[in-house]
Parts: sequence; C-alpha cells; structure tokens
Amino acid sequence: MESLLIDKTHDETRQGEAFGPSLTDARTYTKSFYIESYGCQMNFADSEVVASILNKEGFGATRNIEEADLIFVNTCSIREKAEQTVRKRLTEFKKLKKRNRKLLIGVLGCMAERLKSKFLEEEKLVDIVVGPDAYRSLPALVNEAAGGQKAVNVLLSREETYADIAPVRLDSNGISAYVSIMRGCNNMCSFCVVPFTRGRERSRDDQSILDECISLFEEGYREVTLLGQNVDSYYFVPNSTNGQEPKPVTFAMLLEKVAQISPLLRIRFSTSHPKDITDEVLYTMQRYENICKYIHLPLQSGSTRILQLMNRTYTKEWYMAKVDRIKTLLPGCGLSADIIAGFCTETEEDHQDTLKVMDYSGFDYSYMFFYSERPGTLAARRYQDDVPDAIKRRRLQEIVEKQNQLSLASNQRDLGKTFTVLIEGDSKKNEREWKGRNSENKMIVFPKSNDPQQKKGTYVQVKVIECSQATFRGEIVH
Repeated sequence: MESLLIDKTHDETRQGEAFGPSLTDARTYTKSFYIESYGCQMNFADSEVVASILNKEGFGATRNIEEADLIFVNTCSIREKAEQTVRKRLTEFKKLKKRNRKLLIGVLGCMAERLKSKFLEEEKLVDIVVGPDAYRSLPALVNEAAGGQKAVNVLLSREETYADIAPVRLDSNGISAYVSIMRGCNNMCSFCVVPFTRGRERSRDDQSILDECISLFEEGYREVTLLGQNVDSYYFVPNSTNGQEPKPVTFAMLLEKVAQISPLLRIRFSTSHPKDITDEVLYTMQRYENICKYIHLPLQSGSTRILQLMNRTYTKEWYMAKVDRIKTLLPGCGLSADIIAGFCTETEEDHQDTLKVMDYSGFDYSYMFFYSERPGTLAARRYQDDVPDAIKRRRLQEIVEKQNQLSLASNQRDLGKTFTVLIEGDSKKNEREWKGRNSENKMIVFPKSNDPQQKKGTYVQVKVIECSQATFRGEIVH
C-alpha cells in the first residue's frame, strides 16, 4: 500500500483516534456510537462514511465511550504493531461490555476479513465484523447483533465507491477535508495487503466528487485532499448521452475540474505511484496556483533489485528521473516518500542505495518503517523474511537520521522566504498563535495580529524567521 499515513513517525501507523461531534450533538439522537480509527487517511475518510450511515439510523457520534451503544474500531493491517494495538483496545472494550450487556462492539476495515474468525469465535472480542466495501449493510448487521447473532459482512465489491453518501465530517477543523475519489488497488506490490483487504481498483463518478467539493467549499472549507490508494490511475467513464461516446475522465482532468471550483479552494492529493504520475498531472499543477505544490511519491527502496522483489515496476534510475521531472516542471515542489528498511534479502549495499536515493531526491519528509511480513501477501508466500530484527532497526535508524538531516536542510533553505499560508486554527501550544501550512505542505506557526479579517480559513502572507526539522516559525507580512 502506498502510504496515506497522517503522522510522520518512523515505525508506526497513526495511533487510534476517537472522534466525533460534541456530546450535545450526540444527544439530538436516540442512540450513540463511538469510533476509533487507525492507520491511513482512507480509514479516517471511511469512518466519516460510516458516521453518515449510522446517523440515518438514529445514532449520533459521542466522545464519551461510557455512554456509547456501539463501539467501532476502524482497523489497519499494514503493520503488525497496528494489529496488536487494535487487539489490545478490543480487550479493553470487552471489559465495558461486562458492565453494559447491551453494548455492541464492532471491527471495521482492513483487519475485518483476515481476522474475522479470531475476533468472533476464538477470542470473542466483537459482535460485528464489517469489511471496507460492506458499510451499507451496517444497519442490518447492528440489528442482527442486537438479537444475539454474530454479524459479519466482509465481501469485497467491484463497484462500491459510496459516491452517493455525504460523509459526516468527524472532528473536523472546518477548513480541511478528505474526499475519496477511488477505492481499491490493482498494484500487486509483494509486501502489501491492500489488494486483498480493499479489493480491485474502481473510480468514483467525477460529478459526485465535484458536487462534494463544491458543497464543502460552500460550507466554508478551504482545502480538500483527494484520496486514493493510487490517485494517478483514476479513470472514470461517464454514461453516454445522446448516443455519443463519452470522454473518459483522467486524474489530471479531475484535478483541473476541482481547481476551477474557486481559486480560494486549495487542492491536495494522495497517493501517487511513481509509475503512474504523468506530465499531464504536473502541467495541471503548474497551471493552477490553488493546486498545492506537494507530491507524495513512495520510494520503498533505493535498490533496483529490491524494487523488483517488491514488484514496484520501476528501477532506481527511473524513480530518480521522475524526481528530476517534478523538480524541472515544479521548482520548489514539496516531496515526500515511503521507505521500508530490511525487506527480504536486503543487503548492506541495497540499504546504502536507499540512502543515496534519499540524498538525491532531497525529501522534505518521509514515512519510514522496517519491513513487517503480512500474512497472505506475495512476499509472505514467495520470500523468507531473513533480515534479523536488529539489522532492520539499525538500518531504519540510519534512514531516520538521514531524513532528519534532509528535513532540516530543506527547511533551512526556506528561511527568509514568504509563503501564502492557509490558517487552519490555533497553534497547539499557544492560543495566541496561528498554525497553517504552505503550498508545499510545511507547517508554519506565527503570532496572531489584531486584524479582524485574519481568522481561521483565510489566507495570509507569512515570512519564515526560524525553523526546526519539523516546523517553521514565522511572522505575518502585510
């Protein structure tokens, strides 16, 4: 799976996050649900679809787990540690069930199909198991579980995109939102579980995507992130009208349509597969100022031999040429990557190749992991996980140290520059300061001014005056 991870830790998916409207909002409903999401942005976007479905059944979101009638965990299978964390949380939830016999506990998402029998029968941790393509069946499954039955639906679909469901923006800042444009993945990377847990690739109706983005803009949102396991392979063929052959919509075309909604709406996207991102996409980014100049371009390894074992379908040289093309057409474009240390048979020479490609590419930041064998993947069937854990951890640490150097150098190059920043809200550490990101996806913290027009959701010019490897400090330039 191409990383859609939200945090930047070196060996974990994002820890679970419970989110939802305030308790008062929940009380307008007759019943309540509590949901925790783990892993990637797609899971968080899926939780918003689940919330919409449950709202229609009379369930409101709550932050108070003690008052919930339903508890759901939206799961991630990309790392073994994430699965361990989910199992630990389910064990804790089971204790709540002893105090509240009517409480129902469910597992959603990527772990559902693979571990359904363990969760339901062996460990008796949950009442409901629902795969990522079966969320429409949740109301029926909840009723089954309430009647004492174990409720399961993990069937994958070749059509489901949830295009007609308006997501409920859970714990949103009211400024930035995720918009899912496709589901599934056709890339059979040997280390990845996504084709088995999320099914084959299918693209969502472009008009439904536009409608959602327009609606978000009218509600005051000023940034959307278009999501897909591989957004560059987005390809939707509309129904024919008046007997005319419809023109397929590519990702570059979709990107342009969303950008044309308003120059005040910023557009980001994730994730791109290096083999699929085209000049057409880069030229579209070049034409529209409101398409952010930032690309997440997973590397995984800098060794051509390892890339072949991973079934990544490109070489080290090909990847470096793609980086050159991005930097030529989009000077200053932010660039990040996914990197895996210690894949099967990786040698010290392979590891050094990865460090060299990192140097060459100059990533602003990376999502870094050591290899974790996932049951059912091609790598688990074909290769031996033969790199000792101690070596994996040492190589990962060297990758992390390299990235820290690159991040600091990248930020230092921006000292003294002025950027357009979208104010996302108060700084976490100081309510007298704003936080926001520039087009290149770098976070900047800066003091508030007395100007009443400078508020959350507005754009300001900010000059960078200090930096660390993770954050800028700046000041508003009038």
